[in-house]
Order: sequence, then C-alpha cells, then structure tokens
Amino acid sequence: TVSFYEGEPLKALSTLAYSDIYHLQLSAATAFSEISEMDTRPVTREALEPILYLLHSPHINVQHGASAAMGNLAVNVENKLLIVRMGGLEPLIRQMLSPNIDAQINSVGCITNLATAEENKMVIAKSGALLPLTRLARSRDLRVQRNAAGALLNMTHSAEHRQQLIGAGAVPVLVELLASDDSELQYYATTALSNIAVDDSGRQLLWDTQPVLVDALIRFIDTSTIKVQCQAILTLRNLASDDQYQIQIVEKGGLESLLPLLQSEYDPLVISASACLRNLSIHPDNEKHILDSGILPCLVHLITESGNEEVQCHVISALRNLVANNDADKSMFAESGLFDHMKAVLLSPDASDAVVGEMVAALNVFVLDESLWPYIIDDGFLELLIPLTRSPLVELQYNACVTISSLAGKASEASDRLIQVWDRPDGGLQSYLALFLAVDEGMDPVLRSVALWTVLLLLESDSPDLIQLVTSHPSIIKNIDKIAAIGSLPEGELRNSAYTSDSLAGLRSSRTFDGDGFGGDSENPDDDADIYNRMINIAQDVVSLVHTLEI
Repeated sequence: TVSFYEGEPLKALSTLAYSDIYHLQLSAATAFSEISEMDTRPVTREALEPILYLLHSPHINVQHGASAAMGNLAVNVENKLLIVRMGGLEPLIRQMLSPNIDAQINSVGCITNLATAEENKMVIAKSGALLPLTRLARSRDLRVQRNAAGALLNMTHSAEHRQQLIGAGAVPVLVELLASDDSELQYYATTALSNIAVDDSGRQLLWDTQPVLVDALIRFIDTSTIKVQCQAILTLRNLASDDQYQIQIVEKGGLESLLPLLQSEYDPLVISASACLRNLSIHPDNEKHILDSGILPCLVHLITESGNEEVQCHVISALRNLVANNDADKSMFAESGLFDHMKAVLLSPDASDAVVGEMVAALNVFVLDESLWPYIIDDGFLELLIPLTRSPLVELQYNACVTISSLAGKASEASDRLIQVWDRPDGGLQSYLALFLAVDEGMDPVLRSVALWTVLLLLESDSPDLIQLVTSHPSIIKNIDKIAAIGSLPEGELRNSAYTSDSLAGLRSSRTFDGDGFGGDSENPDDDADIYNRMINIAQDVVSLVHTLEI
C-alpha cells in the first residue's frame, strides 16, 4: 500500500503545498483531506509541516482542506500531541474566528479532537481558544454548535480546566444549550455541567447564577433520550452534594421524576437514579417526602433484585440516611422486609466487598434506632457480624466491631441472644474479644477500645449468666488488667492508628461517652496519644467494675 505521508508521494504533495499558486495549494489541501479520511496512522513532523503551512493560507478553501486533514489525523493519539507541539493551535484558532461556516466546523472539530489528550488541555486553555469556543457554542449552525460544545466538554475533566472555562464565560452558554431540541447538544451540555458541579465552587456559581438549571434537568428526566436522561440525573446528583440543591430538587418535583426510573430495566438509568436519591436522602427535610412517595418497598427489593453492585450500594446508603435523619419510629423499614433482604445479601457468596461494607455500615446506623435494633439481634445478624471482625478490610472490620458493641449495650434486654453467640460461630463473641484484647503491639488501639467498651457494656448488664461468661474467661479480664496497668501514653510517644477520633463518632449504645469520650468533640481529633489514652481509661473502668462485681 502506498503511503502519502512519506517518500516520493509526500515530496510531491509538499511541492504543491509550498508553491505560491492557489490551485496547486488547493489540490494539495484536498489530497491531504481525502487521504487522511482513509489513513489516520501516526505521522512524522515532515508529513505535518506542509499541512500546517496550508493552514496559514490566505485562501479559505485551502484552509478548509488543511483543517479537515488535521482534524482527521487528530483522531490518532500520537498525532494529537504532535499537532499541538508543532504549533497547530494558532492557525486553528484563527480559523475559528473566520465568518466561513465550513472553516469553523473543521477548526472546532479538530480542536475537539485535540482536547481529548490530557497533555494538550493546558496548552489549549492557555492558547486563547476557550473564548471563541464559547462564542461558537452559540452559533446558528448546528454542526458548529455541536463541535464547540464537544470541545468545551472535553475541557471539563479537571478542576483547573473547569475554572478556566468558568472564567471564559462557558457556564451560561452551557445552560442555554439545555434549551436546544438537539439531543447531542443536550448531552454535551448536561455532561459538561455535571463535571462543573463536581467542584464546590462550581456548584455555588451555578446556584448563584443559574436559577433555571434544576428545572431544565428535571425536564430532561421526563422527556429526553436515555443517554441525556442519565447525564441529567448525574448532574442533579452532583448538585445534590449541597444542602440547598437537595431541598430545591425535591421542591421542584425531581423526586417524582426519579422514582419511576428505579424500576427501569436499563441499568445505567437505575444507577443514576439511585445515586441521585442517595444524595437527596441526606437532607432530613427530604425524608418525609421520600417515604410518603411509597418508594420504600422498591428500594428494599433493589437490595437483592438488582444485580448491579453500584445500585445496591446507593440504595442501602439511601436507606441508611433515611433511618439516621431523625428519631421518629422506623418500624416501617423492618416491616418492608429490609432485614430479610440485607441478610440474604450478607449470606450470599457472590456479594462483593463493597456491598457487604455498605451493609455493615448501614447496620451500624440501624442498630442505634430503638425500633430497629430488636430485629437486628433477633434475625441472627450477630452470627454474621462476628466473622467480619477478622476482615482484612479496615472499615468493614471497624463497622462490624462497633455494631456488635452497640448490640452489647442492649445486653439487659437481649442477654439470651448474646449468650447464644458467646462461642459460635467462628469461636463466637468470646473469641473476637480475646483476640482484640490480647496484649499485642500490633493491635490497633481504636479496635481494642471498641472491644474494651463491648466488655464494659456486657458487664453492666443485669444478666448474671452473661457476666459470668465474661469474668470467667481465661484471658479476657486478665489482659484487660494488663492494658489498664500500662498507664497513659508518655507525651510525645504516638501509636499509629488506622482511625481518628472522628471515626469513633459511630460508637454508640444505650450509654454513650460524654464530651471526653468517643462521641464527643476533640480539639485534636487526629491525636494518636489521645486515642491511646482513652483506651487505657476504658480498660481501667472495666477493672474497677470487675472489682465492684466481686465485692
């Protein structure tokens, strides 16, 4: 196969390109345009030089052919980088400013392709291309609009470039494009706005300057193509990272538009809708709206019916938010079959670590609710949590331990269930406590503190049988005596923990620490010495309580 990018064919085309005769240059530009439509291989500097030269021609038809060739070659990654390195942006920007529509289409299309290479984006941002791109996104020609909007989208994939786009005035133009009837423009605009909404500053700018944005996005959910629907929902999800948008989206009817999509057979729609609902569920004022919508049974069934990991994680996170938002009776969650579905997932060998992690984090919240904890302890979740205390996943391990601790706080009402799991499964509760209380320098002080707190709660129960199991264990109390005898950590000596004091905020039971305990605010939340000394204090509390019980 003959290559026109090297040897005699390239030499012949170059001779035409470098001549001062218009029709010869036009022949070269046309040839390069047609050849590059079929052959987009990586080319050398020698092959690009005559095309770049033609871009500088005073004749619009020559420019048109050269920019078409450049755009075709810019499909190739190596060519994208070489074009920019050789100064191809300047003539392309000049063509964007041309009143000729074909020149605009080709030059903007080429820059759109160039902007897909990460290495080029900063050069493009600093080249002055963003202002004409923003202007051309308002062109009356749909082809120019599409290319310009695509280029703007390609420049929204990093925070720095998003700020430069904002500075170029792209935000109001992108919002204007939402009113277009063209689905491609709708897609480019919603996706670009979704990326801008990732940043705190971007969301605040949208809130301050674009009051129609949420209405437009909700309209897309109800009426647009599936890919625009998905992007509109994801934009709402990103906006709903802020309280003000969480409220506004629900007030403007976004919830009613989202809920039917949770029952779609198209996974991307369900993923997008469940992700948005998760963020909307964060705000306490939205809880009643969500529950009154009747969507609870659908959410619960998605836990097991959806085979998609992302959907499962989003749904269980939304349910966790709804339970955590206030102290009202939550028995409807249990009556909807929530715990049956959760247990089915936790028992499944196919459940992913991410889904199991979300489940246990949710249990850590559910167990704090007075109307829900009895279901958790009666439905056999202790048997599922105990093996997870040995999980290699730090967050999962922590949440399993804290949930067990919270259930230990109910020992007076549920001593029979705690006694049943004392030595099973996997060695049971006693094995977990003995392992975490062994005097071992490798044990994380936070995890050890949770185990100590669990023992303290068990001893505070009014169950003689349970107290006897703890105090008669061959190592638990002996090791706690040793921990208590260590004393406080000397000033300046730190023991590293995988957690901070903030991570202990979830440690709750029927009795909680005061301001100096896990639930309180610390002036130095990341202070390892503070965590370590608290561990010693709990151990000393246990020792004192054991002495009292012996008396």
